[in-house]
Amino acid sequence: MASTKGNVNGFSEQLRSRVDDTWEKIVGHEWTDRLADGSLTDAQMSKYLLQDYLFLDAFVVLLSSMISKARNLDDRIPGAQFLGLITSSENTYFVDSMSHYGLAPPASPEPVTQSFIDLMRSASRGTLAECLAVLAVCEWSYCAWGTRVAPGSKVGDKPHFQRWIDLHSGTGFQGLVAYLRRLLDHEGEVIGEEEKERVRELFEKAVGLELEFFNMSMNA
Repeated sequence: MASTKGNVNGFSEQLRSRVDDTWEKIVGHEWTDRLADGSLTDAQMSKYLLQDYLFLDAFVVLLSSMISKARNLDDRIPGAQFLGLITSSENTYFVDSMSHYGLAPPASPEPVTQSFIDLMRSASRGTLAECLAVLAVCEWSYCAWGTRVAPGSKVGDKPHFQRWIDLHSGTGFQGLVAYLRRLLDHEGEVIGEEEKERVRELFEKAVGLELEFFNMSMNA
């Protein structure tokens, strides 16, 4: 996890420390343990895949918006590379995994899914810091649980479980999280207190929705 760390006194760490209890519930969630030991039921994994895939369009809009608002080319390039990954490898993962289960995306998202979509689209219309607040939660929290479960994963004959873990662990993904945190830390140094409060609200809302989403998926 060392490579995911930004400034321990930076804005991103200040934001995360405000939601310690909820954050730890995400990182140690039963859903992630059952993913890693292969014991998620078909119903639980299917519900997760169907609902998570519905985020993809809003997430692409949010990430694209962040890239457009970044302060220079050097800050845009890693985001653009990640956008390419999301629209290729990760999109392919969903298509392949849903095909494995014989699934098609539902017409209507669950309430927590719709709330997350609305949050992403709202943040995409905001400032760079607001975009980063939601993006950081999505990727940082997933990197935290992915890095935790990856060393001991035993998925058996479910390679699509392992592939999801692999997408959210390893040095490449940790580097992405470090990049997002670095940008967020910098914004925390230059934005005013009113904008910081909006960022805090977005970050906390996103963390709460991440936990609610795992709870929803477990209750399939």
